[in-house]
Amino acid sequence: MELPEYLMALKRHWLLIVIVAVLGGGIGFGVGKMTPPTYSATSSVFVSASSGESTSELVQGSNFTQNLMQSYAQLATMPLVLEPVMDELNLTGSVASLRNRVSVNTPLNTVLINIRASAGSPKQAADLANAVAAELAVQAKALAPKQASGLPAIEMKPVGVAVIPKFQSAPNTKLLTATGLAGGLFVGVLYALLRSVIDTRVRSERDLTRLSEKPILGLVPKRDPRSTGISMRRTPHDLVSESYRRLAANLQFVSPDNPVTSVVVTSALPAEGKSSLAMNLAIALSENRKKVLVIDADLRRPTVATVCGIDGQYGLTTVLSGKAELSEAIVSWGPISVLPAGRMAPNPAELLSSNAMGDIIQESSVRFDYVIVDAAPLLPVSDTLALVRHVSSALLVARAGKTKAKHLRNAMESLEGVKATLCGIVLNGVKVNIKAERYSYAARIPDRKSSKIGFTKRSRDTSQNLEIDEQSPAHQ
Repeated sequence: MELPEYLMALKRHWLLIVIVAVLGGGIGFGVGKMTPPTYSATSSVFVSASSGESTSELVQGSNFTQNLMQSYAQLATMPLVLEPVMDELNLTGSVASLRNRVSVNTPLNTVLINIRASAGSPKQAADLANAVAAELAVQAKALAPKQASGLPAIEMKPVGVAVIPKFQSAPNTKLLTATGLAGGLFVGVLYALLRSVIDTRVRSERDLTRLSEKPILGLVPKRDPRSTGISMRRTPHDLVSESYRRLAANLQFVSPDNPVTSVVVTSALPAEGKSSLAMNLAIALSENRKKVLVIDADLRRPTVATVCGIDGQYGLTTVLSGKAELSEAIVSWGPISVLPAGRMAPNPAELLSSNAMGDIIQESSVRFDYVIVDAAPLLPVSDTLALVRHVSSALLVARAGKTKAKHLRNAMESLEGVKATLCGIVLNGVKVNIKAERYSYAARIPDRKSSKIGFTKRSRDTSQNLEIDEQSPAHQ
């Protein structure tokens, strides 16, 4: 992945990232508020040799004191010191629990011992630090070697009395909140990036260009879920319909030396919008005064007859079985003509690969400028691979956010395996800026009465309420 793709991944999951970050900050804040406050106070004692007159005696005394500093620091947290402290302050619990509340350090190259004590109240913290310092001095005096005079060789004096703290030392609610926020942000960003690496669904034109060198003939915006029917008829001037017109224009000029006159519209898997695209593409092509025929060759799950509101029992399979002529089965539907699938057949692949199917395509290509064949998905069944040899090219449809890269790659390889000509790919259901979607060139839209497409009364009544279900696997 490149930097723009990482940025797109973060943009795509921005809401999740924000939610996780806020959740992390909230957890940190909650922990800070729910944790009982702790207060800390520090006292200090000074350790020195009791006597020494000459320089050598002073040096020896200083070295002797330095050697004992770590021992005295350890002594401060031992039962010998802590048990008398517990008795003095009337503390409950064990010596081990008190030891966890006392910490001692000796700054390097000094003879100071700093005693830090923690407690649930400010006064208890100060009293504990001072009591440990005082008891340490008592025990150090008792344990120190004696001089000839009987006095201890080491003296320990409190030099820093612990004062009652004004603020709690823990928990640091601000720090916990910031840490939780940063942790949540990190988790959210990491999830977004990992999801983008693991999730191989095609989402943009950039994804398609990485998969194939075939031209991207169109990007069809995601339609408003409340919109029903064929876009080219229901909303002929919106962004979705304009995308079909661009697709029609690109299809006409994708191969100037070998014009596309008959094309199979298919997809890797069901529910990727191929049937809807085939119908809208046909209407877009017809706007250029072209005669267009749509053939429903998805013999397993046909949809064209339903969306057009015509009899689907009489169509392609009827002609293939020799029970009707092609001209008898074709139905005019507004500006285009359609050939429904006909009755369900037990052997779709055999029918579609037959010479009779080739004759239908050839005859249709003579009578019409464009023949659009709505075919079954490539990966579940082999019907389309049997059919594609009869047409000049194939158009592959992928749905943004649904079609996986491996499925699209397998579909292209299957077409290549039968030496089919793939004229291009269309990405369906692309998310667009809502402002752009609402923008229209009102001055260029002709009068509504003059711009109506001439559908028959029967088809008008049905197509307003029926649409090709692009979400259900039962329709493609």
